[in-house]
Amino acid sequence: MEAQAGTLRRAVRERLSLKEARRIALAAQGFGGARSADPAGFPAMRRMIERLGLLQIDSVNVLARSHYLPLFSRLGAYPAARLDAAGTGRRRFLFEYWGHEASFLPVALQPLLRWRMERARRGSGLYSGLQRFARERSDYVQGVLDEIAARGPLSAGELSEGGRGEGGWWGWSEGKRAVEYLFWTGQLTTAARRGFERVYDLPERVLPGAVIDAPTPPEADAQRELMRIAARALGVATEPDLRDYFRLDVADSKVRVAELVEEGTLIPVAVKGWDRPAFLHSEARIPRRVEAQALLSPFDSLIFERRRTEELFDFHYRLAFYTPAEKRSHGYYVMPFLMGERLVARVDLKAERAIGTLAVPGAHLEAGAEEGTVAEALAGELRLLASWLGLGEVRVDGRGELAPALRRALGGADHIP
Repeated sequence: MEAQAGTLRRAVRERLSLKEARRIALAAQGFGGARSADPAGFPAMRRMIERLGLLQIDSVNVLARSHYLPLFSRLGAYPAARLDAAGTGRRRFLFEYWGHEASFLPVALQPLLRWRMERARRGSGLYSGLQRFARERSDYVQGVLDEIAARGPLSAGELSEGGRGEGGWWGWSEGKRAVEYLFWTGQLTTAARRGFERVYDLPERVLPGAVIDAPTPPEADAQRELMRIAARALGVATEPDLRDYFRLDVADSKVRVAELVEEGTLIPVAVKGWDRPAFLHSEARIPRRVEAQALLSPFDSLIFERRRTEELFDFHYRLAFYTPAEKRSHGYYVMPFLMGERLVARVDLKAERAIGTLAVPGAHLEAGAEEGTVAEALAGELRLLASWLGLGEVRVDGRGELAPALRRALGGADHIP
């Protein structure tokens, strides 16, 4: 990182400018480091995941599954197969659970989430429909657990009873509801995925022995550690930001933040322009500048808390997946483009795998950003993304005020005939 960055201390910092807060957040999230032209190896991948604490999972696959993209945004080209391998086998590094929504998390965090599993057993934190199903069909749920214990790893569709064709809540079969309840409560975990379908098994047959044998920390201790991880990953944040990272309850979060302030991990600060109190991690760095360039998944931890995104970058961002096509302002799978320390564009992307093309249905410039500079940087990023995805070319379609300049930067015509 091009900066002389020091550790911030309570006595030194009580107020931060918005630019300082933005740089702290970007550095904490792993942006600004050099991205190698060669594929990043697993040690770099592991360090980045540990820094972030989680990778959010989502089913949309119009470009790539969302959990693959944050490492690309920070490290550049990396072997995605290594990320897959990190979530399989008894020596796995990652496991699945509810972190920030469904997430891949380092296995070392599993003991820190057992309080959530226990609360789910008591009915707290579950979707109401899932809680009701587990209560009303408790014998069936126990039978599903017994079947997987006897037969080994199974998807919901492979269960001998109720796995397919019954529809119901959220379109899930009874088997799917049973395994999801058992997953929430920690009685099952994900052994692997086939495509994007979970295959479930007992935790003791999936997770490393050291994790299974690790003592369960008291609930308050586990929550404090999760908040420490969130604070390191965010750099500077409000209490709702910290709470949202691992989706803690409001009451728990407020107490944990107060405890972390008391122990000196969090330093209360005021950020110019923010109307909420903020907290700075005691080891956060403040770079003089951050030179970043990245396309961001809609579920990237830099931006998945939308109010924080607006406070840091003056960037209003919402998902368009469930919006009718005629009401989408920028497209379907819209990725913000980070250049330097700003979000300067919105790019609608689609991998047309059958013809080996990375399609850009739309490209939109943010107010105040310089068209030519953004287009040149974005063109380079799109070429890198296409290569990493195994796509042969980038095609820019006509929508968006940035599209003509982006087409020129990619060596195409000024307009679509």
